[in-house]
Amino acid sequence: MAKLYELEKYLCYEFSSGPYTGQDYKSFQTKYINYLRGLCKANGWTLASVGRNHYEFSAFIMYENKYVYLSISDVRFFKNDWHNDILVRTANGERDFRGGENRRAMLPHLQSAVKRLLGGVA
Repeated sequence: MAKLYELEKYLCYEFSSGPYTGQDYKSFQTKYINYLRGLCKANGWTLASVGRNHYEFSAFIMYENKYVYLSISDVRFFKNDWHNDILVRTANGERDFRGGENRRAMLPHLQSAVKRLLGGVA
């Protein structure tokens, strides 16, 4: 499981850019998703799905048929938003990209934000 400090090494990092996703971002994304898996495991949640994109990703976390959608912005253009401004909201399922009201969370507070949206579980 990736630890928070391993991700925070990427604060102020300038990611590669181009028509193909760079290895630096692929490594970062893998660590970030592993971090999310660890949060889910620690709380009894399920990382239901992950949408890997060019330099950004989204995911759905599920607990007892309740879903939370989260998304990070393109790391090349929104430096540190992956840490300081994560989009989180309720969802009706793994294909509900519109979901509930948009909320924001910082990575160190993501666990509590997801708990609130899931109804205070875990």
